[in-house]
Amino acid sequence: MTLSFEQLKSMVVFAQVVEQGSLTAAAKHIGLSRAVVSYHIKKLESQLGVKLLNRSTRSIALTEAGNEYYQSCRIIAEQAATANQQIENLKNEPVGLLKITCPVNVGLQMIVPALSEFRRLYPKIELDVMLTDEVVNIMQEGIDLAIRGAPLPDSGLQASKLSTLATCLCGSPDYLKKRGRPSTPAELEQHDWVIYKLTSGAIKLSKGCRSYSIAVKGSITTNNAAARTAFIEGGHGLGRIPVYDAWPKIKAGSLELVLEDYQLSDINVYGVFPPGSANSKKLRLLIDYLKDYFVKVDRQVSF
Repeated sequence: MTLSFEQLKSMVVFAQVVEQGSLTAAAKHIGLSRAVVSYHIKKLESQLGVKLLNRSTRSIALTEAGNEYYQSCRIIAEQAATANQQIENLKNEPVGLLKITCPVNVGLQMIVPALSEFRRLYPKIELDVMLTDEVVNIMQEGIDLAIRGAPLPDSGLQASKLSTLATCLCGSPDYLKKRGRPSTPAELEQHDWVIYKLTSGAIKLSKGCRSYSIAVKGSITTNNAAARTAFIEGGHGLGRIPVYDAWPKIKAGSLELVLEDYQLSDINVYGVFPPGSANSKKLRLLIDYLKDYFVKVDRQVSF
């Protein structure tokens, strides 16, 4: 089958429909009418001879063929966007050093991979990355951007919200086999917990209009998120873990979800920077890039 320029456009439109969640949202995002977006989807399905989307008045759902086709369309759209970004960089390429600090676990799993891609786009920007679970004094250390999971304690600094990370309750298969799987929030108090020092000693859950606050206790406490997850995998208790961290281990079978039909509070991730730094082009580029990167990761991580 010969691929025409029109079909390439339809593939990009299809990717936007999937990512935006509806034809209307996609039309608004890419500046087309809903009728034109619908035309592109119907034309693609006709050309390919398969149904890509199951559509109702309220929602869309990918067919098996649609899911496979979307993966290729997504790559094409992302490569086109990257090509445009690289050309924009050549026009007025930012240069200089950015000093960044962030917690160890989220740094290794999310920020470092993001910075690796960022560096490919902006090779003249130098990076000095400090991974630590301690709260660094931004002004004293000359930090340009600190990644933090809590609101600002110091009003003298500025912040931009980067993402909201979902969390879940987990335990290892061995622990749950030995101690039993809790079926209600009240049963959580009877279990051992791996305690993460940087969060509250209570677990808050909700279901429908009901909410619960469970006091937890355990014989292992740590200030390091990676160590917390490792202790939970080792069978030493239950724990609340960000979904991005838990998901690969759940797929691998080393962790299992607990009370997955209950909702837990999210973790808000902020980029914190000194006053006046918002005028720095390279810092604005990094903050915007991290926001987009978190969105991409969030799309890829789902139960």
